[in-house]
Amino acid sequence: MNTGSFCIHFSMEVLFITKERENPINEGIRAQEMMVIGPNGEQLGVKSKQDALTLARYAGFDLVLMSENANPPVCKIMDYNRFRYEKKKKAKDALKKQREAIVETKEFRLSTTIDVHDFNTRVKNARKNLEKGAKIKASIRFKGRQISHPELAKDVLLRFSNELSDIAEIETEPKMEGRSMYMQLTPKK
Repeated sequence: MNTGSFCIHFSMEVLFITKERENPINEGIRAQEMMVIGPNGEQLGVKSKQDALTLARYAGFDLVLMSENANPPVCKIMDYNRFRYEKKKKAKDALKKQREAIVETKEFRLSTTIDVHDFNTRVKNARKNLEKGAKIKASIRFKGRQISHPELAKDVLLRFSNELSDIAEIETEPKMEGRSMYMQLTPKK
């Protein structure tokens, strides 16, 4: 008699996190012949591995493999630690610029029957966020029969934008979307 037993199978995905592959340097380069570029960017021609290493040591730098797939492979004589430092710095700057491009949007909910103190509190908080550079989305959700008077919501939203008009400008005029009305404000440049 079968008692209704069942089996559950779990599948596990294994994630491999690999470290960014570093450029091989000095004796770590496998190629026996390579195109060598000098420390000032001048081409020194195709050299054997030993000749290239000798040139690099004589100049007081490292021999770094720049392009492994080229025919012949391309190596450059340079200060490897400085090269890595500048590479990390460029990546950090690119990430910083990417974060600056993302603008945060804060949403503030109002109502058609909002009290004066509550309204002023939301204006104060919106002002703080605008000064930090965030965009503001002010919205009013209609409850019950309030939807029959959208002009009241529009008046509240316009009053909200007038309070912030010294540091913000209207990006999107008040408009209906389903059972709510919203407006977008952006900081002045």
